[in-house]
Amino acid sequence: MGELLRVDDLRTYFYTEAGVVKAVDGVSFVANEGEPLGLVGESGSGKTVTVLAAMGIVSRPGKIVSGKIFFKGEELDHKSEKEMRKIRGKKIGYVSQDPNSSLDPLFTVGNQLVEVIRTHFEDTKDQAWDKGVKLLKLVGIPEADTRMRSYPHELSGGMKQRVAIARALAGEPELLVADEPTTNLDVTIQAQVLDLLKTLGKQLNMSLILITHDMGLIAEMTKRVVVLYAGKVAEEASTLEVFQTPKHPYTAALLASVPRLDRKEVLVPIGGGIPNLITPPSGCRFHPRCAYAKQICIDQIPPLEESGQRRLVACHRWKEIDLRRKA
Repeated sequence: MGELLRVDDLRTYFYTEAGVVKAVDGVSFVANEGEPLGLVGESGSGKTVTVLAAMGIVSRPGKIVSGKIFFKGEELDHKSEKEMRKIRGKKIGYVSQDPNSSLDPLFTVGNQLVEVIRTHFEDTKDQAWDKGVKLLKLVGIPEADTRMRSYPHELSGGMKQRVAIARALAGEPELLVADEPTTNLDVTIQAQVLDLLKTLGKQLNMSLILITHDMGLIAEMTKRVVVLYAGKVAEEASTLEVFQTPKHPYTAALLASVPRLDRKEVLVPIGGGIPNLITPPSGCRFHPRCAYAKQICIDQIPPLEESGQRRLVACHRWKEIDLRRKA
């Protein structure tokens, strides 16, 4: 199992008039070949910014302050924009959570696919067009030739997301990043998009990073998960371990807020909200919302330490508290 993407101690801050927003503040993780990885947490946890920073596309006033980013052992953080374009889209594909904003309304589907293909391959327009048709067929779009001439507004939400996936695949990437890929889609279309991503991963021998706030999608789509909270890693483990024996109170709280079909239970919402990252809480950033917090949690930042084989947790009290879910 080879290493694809490594992020080491990444810090990405946004310099605003109100102050410095520490959106990503010391995040580390590894995405391996053939091991679908999930980045999970509430909105504002730093999931999307982490991955955008890894791909070198953090928009102003954001800035990567420190950290190392490697793709297949090759360091990315000092590459020029021209060099990154050979990796971004070509080796790493990205599907944003909103196809309405990622697809250009002024150009047809075909124009947008052809542009990506010709950016990464020395194809003629006709060759790129044929590839675009094949991509639309690959993602399950009927009448692909006709749809190549359609504008985004002429497509349904589910169809737009399939086009966005096709465009992300146009460079034949080794790693696909899917950022909340089922947002704003109805339940039936969500299931179709997820099935498509799983099928494409196997068919194209492509690895996946899934960004989501939904623990149900994590269970369905991933083998390993990184739990982010307020710009920091709370826990990292295999998906099975996280669901069976969560070590961090935030992970347990996320699981407790997910409905289960196998039994009747009262869902427990997580009180409060993500803190202001201009002036984050002292110590553990989760302590104002944590039922297990003690003085040490207020006073000291918990280290990210090993709690098992390939398992990490950032909690002062993980050895003392039992967060296992009841059967």
